[in-house]
Amino acid sequence: MSSLHMFLNNSVSPMADLSRLFKLENGRHFVKAYVRSVSASLKLDMQAPASVNLEDSGRLGFAESKEVMEMERSVLVGTYARAPVVLSSGKGCKLYDVEGREYIDMTSGIAVNALGHGDQDWVKAVVEQANILTHVSNVYYSIPQVELAKCLVECSFADRVFFSNSGTEANEAAIKFARKFQRFSQPDERHPATEFISFSNSFHGRTMGALALTSKEHYRSPFEPVMPGVTFLEYGNIQAAKEAIKHGKTAAVFVEPIQGEGGIYGATKEFLQSLRNACDDAGALLVFDEVQCGLGRTGYLWAHEAYGVAPDMMTLAKPLAGGLPIGAVLLTERVATAINSGDHGSTFAGGPLVCNAALTVLDKIRKPAFLASVSKKGQYLKELLTQKLGGNPHVKEIRGFGLITGIELDVPASPLVDACRNSGLLILTSGKGNVVRLVPPLIISEQELECAAEILSGCMPVLDKSSSN
Repeated sequence: MSSLHMFLNNSVSPMADLSRLFKLENGRHFVKAYVRSVSASLKLDMQAPASVNLEDSGRLGFAESKEVMEMERSVLVGTYARAPVVLSSGKGCKLYDVEGREYIDMTSGIAVNALGHGDQDWVKAVVEQANILTHVSNVYYSIPQVELAKCLVECSFADRVFFSNSGTEANEAAIKFARKFQRFSQPDERHPATEFISFSNSFHGRTMGALALTSKEHYRSPFEPVMPGVTFLEYGNIQAAKEAIKHGKTAAVFVEPIQGEGGIYGATKEFLQSLRNACDDAGALLVFDEVQCGLGRTGYLWAHEAYGVAPDMMTLAKPLAGGLPIGAVLLTERVATAINSGDHGSTFAGGPLVCNAALTVLDKIRKPAFLASVSKKGQYLKELLTQKLGGNPHVKEIRGFGLITGIELDVPASPLVDACRNSGLLILTSGKGNVVRLVPPLIISEQELECAAEILSGCMPVLDKSSSN
């Protein structure tokens, strides 16, 4: 019996409970169609969807999808403006909705599913570990956690690792570690450095500390006062950073080597080196947020490797466990020495299940041949986009690094996102809503990139309509 069938027959995935979970208010169920779709996807016997007419871009026409969306509105807090599609299964770089329509996935769950959907080695690691040991808390030692930390140390600048459950939690931990380091390293100072530097177009998370480091005001303003003591500087402005990073005041500088949510903007080597020098002079810590750009997405294992500048701490999350929730802070020994038992913690972080999955992901991504393929495909994607979109008057710039690519437009990108989705392509926005963000699974093929570029090109005329309104 295969691991996949063992998984389905095990209590880990109680398919029988789906009817209870998805019982609708009027007593009807859509679960039978859903189960058929899920079962088909897990047996990898998926049907190609019918072709989609762009004229039908605003019409769903399927009772199952409508009922899921109606149920969602009645039971979940309305924090997400979701796209009108109900995804039920995936394989490789393809996703399928409950009606069986196929989509090329250029989102990978917001840069999470680096190995795509249903990678056999990843599934095996999850199933086998789930049958052995899933969670014990951090009261006890567990082997996968120690193995993953050892692997991360071996392939990075770091000496120590702290695990969390997400990117925002990793940044929260880094904030606390920075302040504790300042108190530890300046024991005679009555008022050690506590302030932080962040940058324009930055995104570091949604919790209160990470939110305070995030530049978009509309993310912060409904929840103010957030953590005080954060100064925002222009991303890339060397002189401003030199003047702002001060001894006895600045605890740490948080910066993304490549900004994802902010619009796919990359730092220069001179900028990152100037931050490193200024932090060293001021006794401040340099923190690289590689939650989105790290772990192979740029064609380097770590985005900062392209610049030859190392941080004191680095935060990771999205792709590390291939779809399961994990975050991590990588630290030098100098910083880790300041952290004592009880200074920080997490009940769920670094559990055996998620760490065993992460070991499989990291083992694949870190291989030189894998990273070289990401660089090659990233270059090919930019060439395709330049060829097919470069002459379009709405395209201001095509930029990117490996398989994190941005297409900056002179109009909002949402009509293009909608048109692409209805043509079988899933893409994201970033920046101020005018940048198309492409972050496909790192395993995507050149043929799939060609199909994606063709769909993008074919959908571009919707921008003419939106700009004339």
